[in-house]
Amino acid sequence: MRRSDLVQHKEGQKGASARTSQIVFGERQHLLRVLDSLEGTDLPIARMQQERRILEELIHARTRDLNQINTAWDEKIGLVLSSDAKPEMLEKLVKQAPEEDFYLLRLISEHPRANAKTLNKLAKHPYGAIRENVARHPNADANTLTWLSRDRSQPLWYLVAFNPNTPTPLQRRLRDRLKRLGENQPSK
Repeated sequence: MRRSDLVQHKEGQKGASARTSQIVFGERQHLLRVLDSLEGTDLPIARMQQERRILEELIHARTRDLNQINTAWDEKIGLVLSSDAKPEMLEKLVKQAPEEDFYLLRLISEHPRANAKTLNKLAKHPYGAIRENVARHPNADANTLTWLSRDRSQPLWYLVAFNPNTPTPLQRRLRDRLKRLGENQPSK
């Protein structure tokens, strides 16, 4: 039985998960590690060359997949990871990035130079990890944090409660909620 035979959702069915950049990038990274581990094995040369060729083809296929999600994907990741990334450039990348480029957008949502405008846009992204990063980001503004504190899809209010940019009255209410939750927990 193949692994693909075990997958519940078939292509095009309702509920099938999208192949986001985060998933494809993870696959490519895993293939690169497998390729690295192949180098230290004691396989016959012909088999090693065959396996290397297959792995390299799969790695190139994942790179093509990433570039289909967002053109010049590796270059854009390099720009975000660069020490001289500018807030304006991060903002432009967010505007241009497709929604399914979870990995790039997650990196930007963590970036210390992401400005309040960029973070406000990312606060509306469907991927929870991006919204979590915005809720804890020191550059998130009060309006964005207030909006995130009302997120019903996940309890971001907890992260908002400890962000120094959260308006003091909201911060007090959220911390009071946390205390009440703590008081309602059964003792061990």
